[in-house]
Amino acid sequence: MRALLIVLAVAAISTATAAPPTGDKHIYKTVDGNDLAIYVTKPGDWKEDDKRPAILFFHGGGWVGGAPGQFTNHAEYFASRGLVCFQAQYRLLDKKKKDPPTVCIRDARSAMRWVRGKAAEFGIDPNRIASAGGSAGGHLAATLGTINLHDEPGEDTSVPTMANAMLLFNPVFDNGPGGWGTARVGDRYQDFSPAHNITKSTPPAIVFLGSADKLIPVETLESFQAKMTKAGVRCDTLVFPGMPHGFFNHGKYDNVPYVKTVRAADRFLTKLGWLKGEPTLADVKSPAGSEPLVKQNQSAAE
Repeated sequence: MRALLIVLAVAAISTATAAPPTGDKHIYKTVDGNDLAIYVTKPGDWKEDDKRPAILFFHGGGWVGGAPGQFTNHAEYFASRGLVCFQAQYRLLDKKKKDPPTVCIRDARSAMRWVRGKAAEFGIDPNRIASAGGSAGGHLAATLGTINLHDEPGEDTSVPTMANAMLLFNPVFDNGPGGWGTARVGDRYQDFSPAHNITKSTPPAIVFLGSADKLIPVETLESFQAKMTKAGVRCDTLVFPGMPHGFFNHGKYDNVPYVKTVRAADRFLTKLGWLKGEPTLADVKSPAGSEPLVKQNQSAAE
Protein backbone atom coordinates (compact mmCIF):
# COMPACT_ATOMS: atom_id res chain seq x y z
CA MET A 1 0.00 0.00 0.00
CA ARG A 2 2.81 2.43 0.90
CA ALA A 3 4.49 1.78 -2.46
CA LEU A 4 1.22 2.48 -4.30
CA LEU A 5 0.75 5.74 -2.40
CA ILE A 6 4.27 6.82 -3.32
CA VAL A 7 3.63 6.05 -6.99
CA LEU A 8 0.39 8.05 -6.93
CA ALA A 9 2.15 10.95 -5.23
CA VAL A 10 4.86 10.94 -7.88
CA ALA A 11 2.23 10.97 -10.62
CA ALA A 12 0.44 13.89 -8.97
CA ILE A 13 3.64 15.91 -8.56
CA SER A 14 4.59 15.35 -12.19
CA THR A 15 1.24 16.33 -13.68
CA ALA A 16 -0.08 19.03 -11.37
CA THR A 17 1.29 21.91 -13.45
CA ALA A 18 1.28 20.32 -16.91
CA ALA A 19 0.04 22.55 -19.72
CA PRO A 20 -1.67 21.10 -22.80
CA PRO A 21 0.87 20.10 -25.45
CA THR A 22 1.31 22.55 -28.28
CA GLY A 23 2.80 22.14 -31.71
CA ASP A 24 1.93 19.85 -34.58
CA LYS A 25 0.52 16.46 -33.61
CA HIS A 26 1.84 13.33 -35.31
CA ILE A 27 1.39 9.62 -34.65
CA TYR A 28 4.78 7.99 -34.23
CA LYS A 29 3.58 4.51 -33.37
CA THR A 30 0.48 2.34 -33.24
CA VAL A 31 0.57 -0.59 -30.84
CA ASP A 32 -2.25 -2.89 -29.75
CA GLY A 33 -4.63 -0.68 -31.72
CA ASN A 34 -3.63 2.47 -29.83
CA ASP A 35 -2.00 5.48 -31.46
CA LEU A 36 0.88 7.15 -29.63
CA ALA A 37 1.21 10.85 -30.35
CA ILE A 38 4.20 13.14 -30.55
CA TYR A 39 3.95 16.94 -30.58
CA VAL A 40 6.43 18.98 -32.61
CA THR A 41 7.29 22.60 -31.80
CA LYS A 42 9.37 24.43 -34.41
CA PRO A 43 11.18 27.77 -34.37
CA GLY A 44 9.43 30.67 -36.07
CA ASP A 45 12.06 30.83 -38.82
CA TRP A 46 12.16 27.06 -39.35
CA LYS A 47 12.89 25.70 -42.83
CA GLU A 48 12.81 22.09 -43.97
CA ASP A 49 16.40 22.21 -45.20
CA ASP A 50 17.72 23.32 -41.79
CA LYS A 51 19.93 21.02 -39.73
CA ARG A 52 18.96 22.19 -36.28
CA PRO A 53 19.54 20.46 -32.95
CA ALA A 54 16.47 18.88 -31.38
CA ILE A 55 15.15 17.85 -27.97
CA LEU A 56 12.86 14.88 -27.32
CA PHE A 57 10.93 15.33 -24.04
CA PHE A 58 9.30 12.64 -21.89
CA HIS A 59 6.81 13.52 -19.14
CA GLY A 60 6.97 12.17 -15.61
CA GLY A 61 4.36 10.34 -13.58
CA GLY A 62 5.96 7.25 -12.07
CA TRP A 63 5.45 5.33 -15.35
CA VAL A 64 1.75 5.15 -14.39
CA GLY A 65 0.50 8.69 -15.02
CA GLY A 66 1.16 11.97 -16.72
CA ALA A 67 0.80 13.06 -20.32
CA PRO A 68 2.62 15.08 -22.96
CA GLY A 69 2.45 18.73 -22.03
CA GLN A 70 4.56 18.77 -18.89
CA PHE A 71 7.41 20.28 -20.89
CA THR A 72 5.34 22.55 -23.14
CA ASN A 73 6.90 25.71 -21.74
CA HIS A 74 10.37 24.20 -22.09
CA ALA A 75 9.63 23.20 -25.68
CA GLU A 76 8.35 26.64 -26.60
CA TYR A 77 11.37 28.32 -25.03
CA PHE A 78 13.94 26.12 -26.73
CA ALA A 79 12.08 26.47 -30.04
CA SER A 80 12.44 30.23 -29.62
CA ARG A 81 16.19 29.59 -29.27
CA GLY A 82 16.26 27.73 -32.58
CA LEU A 83 15.76 24.07 -31.64
CA VAL A 84 13.04 21.72 -32.87
CA CYS A 85 11.30 20.17 -29.85
CA PHE A 86 9.27 16.98 -29.52
CA GLN A 87 6.99 15.81 -26.69
CA ALA A 88 6.19 12.10 -26.82
CA GLN A 89 3.31 10.12 -25.41
CA TYR A 90 4.13 6.63 -24.16
CA ARG A 91 2.24 3.67 -22.74
CA LEU A 92 1.60 3.75 -19.00
CA LEU A 93 1.82 0.88 -16.54
CA ASP A 94 -1.02 -0.46 -14.43
CA LYS A 95 -0.83 1.13 -10.97
CA LYS A 96 -1.98 -2.08 -9.31
CA LYS A 97 0.60 -4.33 -10.94
CA LYS A 98 4.37 -4.48 -10.56
CA ASP A 99 5.36 -4.81 -14.19
CA PRO A 100 8.76 -3.36 -15.13
CA PRO A 101 8.71 -0.30 -17.41
CA THR A 102 9.54 -2.36 -20.50
CA VAL A 103 6.79 -0.91 -22.69
CA CYS A 104 7.67 2.63 -21.59
CA ILE A 105 11.27 2.14 -22.70
CA ARG A 106 10.14 0.49 -25.93
CA ASP A 107 8.06 3.55 -26.73
CA ALA A 108 10.90 5.92 -25.85
CA ARG A 109 13.17 4.05 -28.24
CA SER A 110 10.49 4.08 -30.93
CA ALA A 111 10.03 7.82 -30.47
CA MET A 112 13.76 8.46 -30.86
CA ARG A 113 13.87 6.29 -33.98
CA TRP A 114 10.90 8.14 -35.42
CA VAL A 115 12.47 11.55 -34.76
CA ARG A 116 15.89 10.56 -36.08
CA GLY A 117 14.40 8.76 -39.06
CA LYS A 118 12.51 11.92 -40.04
CA ALA A 119 15.44 14.29 -39.49
CA ALA A 120 15.30 15.59 -43.06
CA GLU A 121 11.54 16.18 -42.85
CA PHE A 122 11.84 18.16 -39.62
CA GLY A 123 15.00 20.03 -40.55
CA ILE A 124 17.09 18.59 -37.73
CA ASP A 125 20.58 17.19 -37.37
CA PRO A 126 20.29 13.44 -36.61
CA ASN A 127 23.55 13.67 -34.67
CA ARG A 128 22.32 16.42 -32.34
CA ILE A 129 19.20 15.07 -30.66
CA ALA A 130 18.96 15.43 -26.88
CA SER A 131 16.71 13.30 -24.72
CA ALA A 132 15.03 15.12 -21.85
CA GLY A 133 12.55 14.31 -19.13
CA GLY A 134 11.51 14.55 -15.52
CA SER A 135 11.21 11.82 -12.87
CA ALA A 136 10.08 8.66 -14.70
CA GLY A 137 10.41 10.62 -17.94
CA GLY A 138 13.94 11.43 -16.85
CA HIS A 139 14.50 7.70 -16.48
CA LEU A 140 13.34 7.15 -20.06
CA ALA A 141 15.53 9.99 -21.30
CA ALA A 142 18.51 8.50 -19.46
CA THR A 143 17.91 5.02 -20.89
CA LEU A 144 18.37 6.52 -24.35
CA GLY A 145 21.92 7.36 -23.37
CA THR A 146 22.80 4.18 -21.53
CA ILE A 147 20.72 1.08 -22.30
CA ASN A 148 20.54 -0.74 -25.62
CA LEU A 149 17.67 -3.07 -24.77
CA HIS A 150 13.88 -3.26 -25.00
CA ASP A 151 13.22 -2.72 -28.69
CA GLU A 152 9.64 -3.05 -29.89
CA PRO A 153 9.30 -6.51 -31.50
CA GLY A 154 9.36 -6.22 -35.28
CA GLU A 155 10.68 -2.66 -35.30
CA ASP A 156 13.43 -1.60 -37.70
CA THR A 157 16.47 -1.36 -35.45
CA SER A 158 18.77 0.06 -38.12
CA VAL A 159 17.99 3.58 -36.87
CA PRO A 160 20.01 4.18 -33.68
CA THR A 161 18.29 5.26 -30.47
CA MET A 162 21.30 6.75 -28.66
CA ALA A 163 20.73 10.35 -27.57
CA ASN A 164 23.50 12.87 -28.21
CA ALA A 165 22.94 14.73 -24.94
CA MET A 166 20.69 14.34 -21.89
CA LEU A 167 18.72 16.96 -19.94
CA LEU A 168 17.55 15.21 -16.77
CA PHE A 169 15.13 16.74 -14.26
CA ASN A 170 15.11 14.78 -10.97
CA PRO A 171 15.37 11.54 -12.93
CA VAL A 172 14.79 8.18 -11.26
CA PHE A 173 17.89 6.80 -12.95
CA ASP A 174 19.05 4.40 -10.23
CA ASN A 175 16.72 1.39 -10.18
CA GLY A 176 19.11 -0.93 -8.39
CA PRO A 177 18.83 -2.17 -4.79
CA GLY A 178 17.73 0.75 -2.66
CA GLY A 179 16.90 2.87 -5.69
CA TRP A 180 13.48 3.99 -6.92
CA GLY A 181 11.47 1.45 -8.93
CA THR A 182 13.23 -1.60 -7.50
CA ALA A 183 9.89 -3.23 -6.74
CA ARG A 184 9.15 -3.28 -10.47
CA VAL A 185 12.51 -4.40 -11.84
CA GLY A 186 13.77 -6.68 -9.04
CA ASP A 187 16.90 -8.66 -9.85
CA ARG A 188 16.74 -7.43 -13.46
CA TYR A 189 17.75 -3.89 -12.52
CA GLN A 190 20.82 -4.09 -14.77
CA ASP A 191 18.43 -4.16 -17.74
CA PHE A 192 16.57 -1.02 -16.63
CA SER A 193 18.82 1.17 -14.49
CA PRO A 194 20.73 3.92 -16.36
CA ALA A 195 23.06 4.41 -13.39
CA HIS A 196 24.28 0.83 -13.82
CA ASN A 197 24.95 1.14 -17.57
CA ILE A 198 27.21 4.18 -17.94
CA THR A 199 30.04 3.76 -20.47
CA LYS A 200 32.37 5.98 -22.45
CA SER A 201 29.65 6.05 -25.13
CA THR A 202 27.11 7.67 -22.80
CA PRO A 203 26.35 11.22 -23.99
CA PRO A 204 27.01 14.34 -21.89
CA ALA A 205 24.34 15.21 -19.35
CA ILE A 206 23.06 17.95 -17.11
CA VAL A 207 21.06 16.82 -14.08
CA PHE A 208 18.81 18.87 -11.78
CA LEU A 209 17.77 17.76 -8.29
CA GLY A 210 16.24 19.23 -5.14
CA SER A 211 18.09 18.52 -1.91
CA ALA A 212 14.77 17.64 -0.23
CA ASP A 213 13.75 15.10 -2.89
CA LYS A 214 12.46 12.08 -0.96
CA LEU A 215 12.72 9.77 -3.97
CA ILE A 216 16.24 10.56 -5.17
CA PRO A 217 18.88 11.21 -2.50
CA VAL A 218 21.63 13.65 -3.38
CA GLU A 219 24.05 10.75 -2.87
CA THR A 220 22.44 9.01 -5.84
CA LEU A 221 23.20 12.02 -8.01
CA GLU A 222 26.77 12.21 -6.72
CA SER A 223 27.27 8.52 -7.51
CA PHE A 224 25.90 9.02 -11.03
CA GLN A 225 28.25 11.94 -11.64
CA ALA A 226 31.20 9.95 -10.30
CA LYS A 227 30.44 7.12 -12.72
CA MET A 228 30.16 9.59 -15.59
CA THR A 229 33.50 11.10 -14.62
CA LYS A 230 35.13 7.68 -14.47
CA ALA A 231 33.80 6.98 -17.98
CA GLY A 232 35.21 10.31 -19.20
CA VAL A 233 31.79 11.80 -19.91
CA ARG A 234 30.70 15.34 -19.08
CA CYS A 235 28.06 15.56 -16.35
CA ASP A 236 26.96 18.89 -14.88
CA THR A 237 24.78 18.78 -11.77
CA LEU A 238 22.71 21.45 -10.03
CA VAL A 239 21.27 20.76 -6.57
CA PHE A 240 18.62 23.19 -5.33
CA PRO A 241 18.55 23.62 -1.53
CA GLY A 242 15.30 22.60 0.15
CA MET A 243 13.50 21.76 -3.08
CA PRO A 244 11.33 18.61 -3.32
CA HIS A 245 10.55 16.28 -6.20
CA GLY A 246 9.01 18.09 -9.16
CA PHE A 247 10.34 21.50 -8.13
CA PHE A 248 11.45 22.39 -11.67
CA ASN A 249 8.00 22.41 -13.25
CA HIS A 250 6.66 25.61 -14.78
CA GLY A 251 4.44 27.42 -12.29
CA LYS A 252 6.11 26.06 -9.15
CA TYR A 253 7.74 28.31 -6.53
CA ASP A 254 7.08 31.52 -8.45
CA ASN A 255 8.84 29.94 -11.43
CA VAL A 256 12.27 30.55 -9.91
CA PRO A 257 13.45 26.90 -10.27
CA TYR A 258 11.93 26.71 -13.76
CA VAL A 259 13.88 29.77 -14.87
CA LYS A 260 17.11 28.63 -13.21
CA THR A 261 16.97 25.12 -14.68
CA VAL A 262 16.03 26.29 -18.17
CA ARG A 263 18.82 28.87 -18.23
CA ALA A 264 21.31 26.26 -17.02
CA ALA A 265 20.15 23.79 -19.68
CA ASP A 266 20.50 26.56 -22.27
CA ARG A 267 24.08 27.25 -21.21
CA PHE A 268 24.85 23.52 -21.20
CA LEU A 269 23.68 23.23 -24.81
CA THR A 270 25.69 26.33 -25.68
CA LYS A 271 28.81 24.67 -24.29
CA LEU A 272 28.09 21.72 -26.56
CA GLY A 273 27.91 24.08 -29.53
CA TRP A 274 24.19 23.56 -30.08
CA LEU A 275 23.15 27.12 -29.19
CA LYS A 276 24.78 30.53 -29.45
CA GLY A 277 24.70 33.53 -27.17
CA GLU A 278 23.16 34.00 -23.75
CA PRO A 279 19.82 32.55 -22.63
CA THR A 280 16.92 34.78 -23.69
CA LEU A 281 14.79 33.83 -20.68
CA ALA A 282 15.28 36.64 -18.16
CA ASP A 283 16.97 35.60 -14.94
CA VAL A 284 15.21 35.90 -11.59
CA LYS A 285 16.57 36.37 -8.11
CA SER A 286 16.61 33.32 -5.88
CA PRO A 287 15.51 33.65 -2.25
CA ALA A 288 18.43 33.93 0.15
CA GLY A 289 20.22 30.62 0.60
CA SER A 290 18.45 28.89 -2.29
CA GLU A 291 20.97 29.32 -5.09
CA PRO A 292 21.72 25.90 -6.62
CA LEU A 293 24.97 24.13 -5.91
CA VAL A 294 26.62 23.65 -9.30
CA LYS A 295 29.16 20.89 -9.91
CA GLN A 296 30.93 20.13 -13.17
CA ASN A 297 33.22 17.15 -13.62
CA GLN A 298 35.82 19.33 -15.29
CA SER A 299 38.21 16.49 -16.06
CA ALA A 300 35.57 14.99 -18.30
CA ALA A 301 34.27 18.31 -19.56
CA GLU A 302 37.54 19.70 -20.86
